[in-house]
Amino acid sequence: MNSRPMMTSMMERLTEAQNAHDADRFASHFAEDYVSAQPAHPGRAFRGRAQVLANWTSVFEGVPDFHAELLAHIVDGDTEWAEVDWRGHHVDGSGFSMRGVIVLVIRDDLVAEGRLYVEPVDVEGDDIEAAVAELYRPPPHQSAT
Repeated sequence: MNSRPMMTSMMERLTEAQNAHDADRFASHFAEDYVSAQPAHPGRAFRGRAQVLANWTSVFEGVPDFHAELLAHIVDGDTEWAEVDWRGHHVDGSGFSMRGVIVLVIRDDLVAEGRLYVEPVDVEGDDIEAAVAELYRPPPHQSAT
């Protein structure tokens, strides 16, 4: 049984705060001892609501037209899974676009833990064959004789 009161999901509340460009409101949804992990970038791990506030203050300063879209999400007990799309323009006018999945653990109606799998969108990136060759480095194909 879900111990959380019935209301908008945490991801919906976070997305509303992001689109309002309200770093204080955004950070208020996080526990003081919040633990953040970015498994694909372990050096970016951090703890604490204060760092959430500092990070998102910088986001809104650096991407003044930041817009978040919640593409899909599900609440399973005290865990929320979401696919997000973040867009806008940096202050120099260049495009900003990130997309990925976020997994949150909610305790006492605050975000206690988060795992972010959100990456910059690579519009000009390699096609699938080049990506496979780069990522997995398979041996060259040999012709049959």
